[in-house]
Amino acid sequence: MSSSVAAMLLGVCMSVIGVGDLAAQTADALAVRVARGAQNEAIAAGDLDVVMSFWTDDITVRRALGSPVSGRAAARAAFEPPSGAAPAAASTAPRVVYRRTPTDVEVSTQWPLAFESGVWEGREGTGNGPVIIGGRFSAQWVKRDGRWLIRAEVFVALTCAGAGCSLVAVP
Repeated sequence: MSSSVAAMLLGVCMSVIGVGDLAAQTADALAVRVARGAQNEAIAAGDLDVVMSFWTDDITVRRALGSPVSGRAAARAAFEPPSGAAPAAASTAPRVVYRRTPTDVEVSTQWPLAFESGVWEGREGTGNGPVIIGGRFSAQWVKRDGRWLIRAEVFVALTCAGAGCSLVAVP
């Protein structure tokens, strides 16, 4: 392709998309990725208040093995150890640290919405422990008061190892 044709195509694309729109989309996509990274850090640290701060009040989640979660309090509870568990039982149950890695973030040019997809993994013990479960995920983000928040997430478990293979999926 000649350089003049390439320049013409670039000009057409820039006028259709708008340079300002493209820059805003790029900045917003980066902001979503940064927010996801900060939430991953909070999960690894066990800081559930910070984890929750990335969700809307009406968050809906379809967990990796199929169980539904609705609302911020229920989503938080999914990260907490089972209530009423005896201290000895709680100490023998492995902690699982989840990490979501976006592979794609697409920001709407019309609405304050973004779509994120990627891979996730659950590591036993700490963020450096062995991976026991993993798969793919997608999320809907909404921009409110200049901040990107997660409104909905879907996780699908596709791989397992060790203790992760004994987990049961919802039929």
